[in-house]
Formats: sequence, structure tokens, C-alpha cells
Amino acid sequence: MSKKARIAVLVSGGGTNLQAILDAAARGEIPDGEVALVISDRSGAYALERAEKAGIPALEINKKACGGQLPFEQQLIAALTTNRIDLIVLAGFLSILTENFTTLYPRRIINVHPSLIPSFCGAGFYGLKVHQAALDRGVKVTGATVHFVNEIPDGGEIIAQKAVDIRPEDTPETLQRRVMEQAEWIILPQSVEKISKEIILH
Repeated sequence: MSKKARIAVLVSGGGTNLQAILDAAARGEIPDGEVALVISDRSGAYALERAEKAGIPALEINKKACGGQLPFEQQLIAALTTNRIDLIVLAGFLSILTENFTTLYPRRIINVHPSLIPSFCGAGFYGLKVHQAALDRGVKVTGATVHFVNEIPDGGEIIAQKAVDIRPEDTPETLQRRVMEQAEWIILPQSVEKISKEIILH
């Protein structure tokens, strides 16, 4: 039995990026990693159902229920430690993580962001807001970025990027869908495999 990096995917919503990782793994595209845990910070997140269907342990850790940022991060750390997690993937995870948390996992937390960083990123840029900003600015090309996570929102070192052309008739919704299909769902699983491989080789 060859060793695999144990991956936790942190989600807040529907879990389409989680599904992209699970699908890539099922196709044999993540030979060096396995999704061992899914954590949602929102109750009723559909991503939890996706995890259940895939037979992956899933937890809900809610910041409000925990009573604030510090106990929230302590519960996250406890869950990650108990499950011997090697790599943390933020896939549409809307809770900001502080330096107290991120410094515990250097180069072990990755995030996918729906733009070509450094454009349209940082605090307040998430979901459809990113695509609306790209359309408002009139840029011709957008895309997605996978990057390491540090204490600065979208501030960590870039691992992978993929460009997507903007069409004249695009709405934030059509653009979001195309960026997912043509960029996020391709480079996120690739990056998960790349970092998983680095972890098990170390």
C-alpha cells in the first residue's frame, strides 16, 4: 500500500469544486492523494451530501456555534489533527483563516480563486462579485488561480493559473460557469495532485 497524502476539503456551499476533485480522483488523476475529510462552515451545505455519497467523513464546524474565530479555528485544527490531514484544500470556503491558523500549515493549504490573481482578488472578492468586477472593468480575459494560502486573502504564492476568454454577451452567471468548467475544475485537481506528490516525497 503506497502512502497517499490525506486531504481535507473545506467548503461553504454546493461543493462543485469538491466534486471536481472527487471526479478527478475517480479517474485516477490524483494517484498521490485521497480526500479523507470534508468540513463545511455552513449548515445544510450541499457539499456535505456530496461527501456522504462518496463515503467521505464530513463535519460541520460553524463559527457562530463555536463562539468566535479562535474557538472556530481550534475546532478546525482538532478535526484536521484527529484525521491526520496532510493537505487542506479551500474549495469555496468563505471563512477567512487568521495567521494563527495558516502559520501551522505552511505550503499545506491551497485555495482556488475565480480570477487571474492579482486581478479581482482580496477581501470582499468572492463568488459572482469577482465575475461582475471583471465584466464591469471590461477585461477580455479572466480565469482561475490556485494558490497557497497565507494570512493575506488571496495573497499566497501562485501554483497554477488558466485563462478563460470573456464573451461580449457574458453575464456574471455565464462567466462563473465557464470559469469553473474551463479553469477551476481543471487546475484545482491538477494542483491537488502536484502538492500531494510533493508531500509524500518529502
